Amino acid sequence: MRILIAEDDSILADGLSRSLRHNGYAVDAVRDGMAADLALAAQAFDLLILDLGLPQLAGLEVLRRLRARNAQLPVLILTAADSIEQRVKGLDLGADDYMAKPFALSELEARVRALTRRGTGGGASLIRHGRLVFDQAGRVASVDGQALDLSAREIGLLEILLMRSGRMVSKNQLVDHLCEWGDEVSTNAIEVYVHRLRKKLEPTGVRIMTVRGLGYCLERDHGTGELAH
Repeated sequence: MRILIAEDDSILADGLSRSLRHNGYAVDAVRDGMAADLALAAQAFDLLILDLGLPQLAGLEVLRRLRARNAQLPVLILTAADSIEQRVKGLDLGADDYMAKPFALSELEARVRALTRRGTGGGASLIRHGRLVFDQAGRVASVDGQALDLSAREIGLLEILLMRSGRMVSKNQLVDHLCEWGDEVSTNAIEVYVHRLRKKLEPTGVRIMTVRGLGYCLERDHGTGELAH
């Protein structure tokens, strides 16, 4: 899951970025509305966290332009102005959720989990694949009730493969979804992440297949790959 934070308060933006990265998300941050608009037009994201009081281009205008491009990604608005009028404007322009500053980080993290699930067409929080269960809300993979020791990158990689179980995912697609701007991540690095994850999944019976020149595919088991509430 890749998130864009558009927030001009550097302390808040850095704190949000660290927290979300710790939970396994790839996070990019911009400090003004023009940069946000350009990023959203050029790159695919899974969630936008948008401050309304941005310099150069107001947050509501960023949102208006985003929806004018028919982009469907979820948008969580942050603002210091907790007025009914601002809230209504944001929701009318296509925002999915709204938080007034100051807010509890734990609440924001919960809303991020809910919005990213909604953005993937879910509402379900668990993905089952054979003996493996992945909790999208808690960002935890387990087998027979025992949590697997996975890094943030491995969690992100597993989530993408589970959500596309039985379908091919290219190395470039994995780079786009897992990596942030400025990351020096090559397709060779993706091979390393896949190798590490594959070794950890081997005892569970879940197999990651490599198709040379195309990418990777999580082997589909009959009766697995289910979403559950």
